[in-house]
Amino acid sequence: MAKDQKTTKRSTLADVVTREYTIHMHKLVFGRSLRKRAPHAIKSIKAFAQRAMGTKDVRLDPSLNKAVWSRGVKHINHRIRVRIARKRNDDEDAKEKLYSYVTFVPITDFKGLETTVVDDE
Repeated sequence: MAKDQKTTKRSTLADVVTREYTIHMHKLVFGRSLRKRAPHAIKSIKAFAQRAMGTKDVRLDPSLNKAVWSRGVKHINHRIRVRIARKRNDDEDAKEKLYSYVTFVPITDFKGLETTVVDDE
């Protein structure tokens, strides 16, 4: 028997939003061979942003790349704080209408931090 309820999917098109997340990097790269940790961490951040924002097009800021690679290929920080902004794609011939832009947020202590929505000015 089929349900007659309407399932309305929310459009992410109107939702241009910026959020700050803490990503637990250690659980994403633990067990990975040493020379592949930093490249896998970058891929994991992209996958996290894709899941969190619902966009396939994810772009990373160079400062985030430097922060991940700051301790070398083998030693990744256990946690990293990132700001993910979902933005409209201004290209007329773009495949996706929205893209996510991930930037690094320098922070000293991760205690008590939660996901927060950031107001864009």
